[in-house]
Amino acid sequence: MLPATKTHRFSLADVLPSCLESVLGRSGSLGLPTVDKAVVILVDGMGARALADRAGHARTLAPLLNRGSTIGAGFPTTTAAALATFTTGTQPGEHGLVGYTALDTANNRVINQLSGWDGRLDPASWQRMPTVFERARSESIPSYVIATEKHRRSGFTKAVLRGAEYRGAEGIPERMAAAREILDGADRAIVYVYIAELDKVGHSHGCESPEWTTQLEEVDAAVRDFAASLRSREGLLVTADHGVLDIPERSHVLFGEDAALIDGVRFVAGEPRCLQLHLQPDASPEQRATVLQAWREAEGGRSWVVSRDEAIAAGWFGPTVAPDVAPRIGDIVIAARKNIAYYDTRSPNHSGRSMVGQHGSLSAAETAIPLLGFGAYAP
Repeated sequence: MLPATKTHRFSLADVLPSCLESVLGRSGSLGLPTVDKAVVILVDGMGARALADRAGHARTLAPLLNRGSTIGAGFPTTTAAALATFTTGTQPGEHGLVGYTALDTANNRVINQLSGWDGRLDPASWQRMPTVFERARSESIPSYVIATEKHRRSGFTKAVLRGAEYRGAEGIPERMAAAREILDGADRAIVYVYIAELDKVGHSHGCESPEWTTQLEEVDAAVRDFAASLRSREGLLVTADHGVLDIPERSHVLFGEDAALIDGVRFVAGEPRCLQLHLQPDASPEQRATVLQAWREAEGGRSWVVSRDEAIAAGWFGPTVAPDVAPRIGDIVIAARKNIAYYDTRSPNHSGRSMVGQHGSLSAAETAIPLLGFGAYAP
């Protein structure tokens, strides 16, 4: 039986649209009260399970974490897909960012959807849906994004943050100060603050490391101080884009030498915990079935191995997958069920194997994320 992707009542797709409704004085899916200004701090990689495991180091955030304040990240649990879901309020099957790397069919290549943008990929059409910021602008509500300066002009920013005013600020305290400055100067506003530091430490050292714990303490202190500054009609939500779990090198599954697993495979996309295999366009139905079965026999005991059609039917990429998005999804999707990660031995770049903390698949550690309220949004 395939796992359900809707494991919680609410998901990341509910957060920003509900904030807009709250500022407009309307009832959104989260039932937030009416405010003049809404702030969302999104902490990349701060899964609910990892946060609970370090509860003693997050005395502002952890006490609010419970079943009711845990939502679903969606699938795949990777930043490119999740942030597009967050800023559009739609699922990958609609907005089109279906993985960390994905097939660009028009140019016959696999692209990195965070950093691989170039002149052949148009952010305005690749990410297909209006953002919540664009919707806010149509309602005369100003919206702001606060993140590091280096991301200001990236293709990913143009794809998922269009409609918002971008404010660059380097450190976490500086980002919090920028958010407070915006609130002090606006009558109504939506403010999104992005914190990438915890995810970076997780990848390099793991979420069970002292380094991750130290970074969590910094995030917690920043939220504490900012929450203390909130006025009566200012609401704050703290959430994440996905969770994380540590994968030691001994748990790497190396493929690429087994002919049965790569027969007719043109591209390997996705990420180590959620491979998306694209077969040659002229691969016969028999060959496609044979490769799918080979993966099921080899890896079905520790991963969910499905065809594109099965993944779509199961709602993995959302209830609707647009016709022009479907080809971006692999012909075969291998989502890790156990604590493993897959690496193609044929790839010339093995730098990714140094990652400790990983995500991308459907485990509870990856899909369960916090949604914690402060100020006017406090429970």
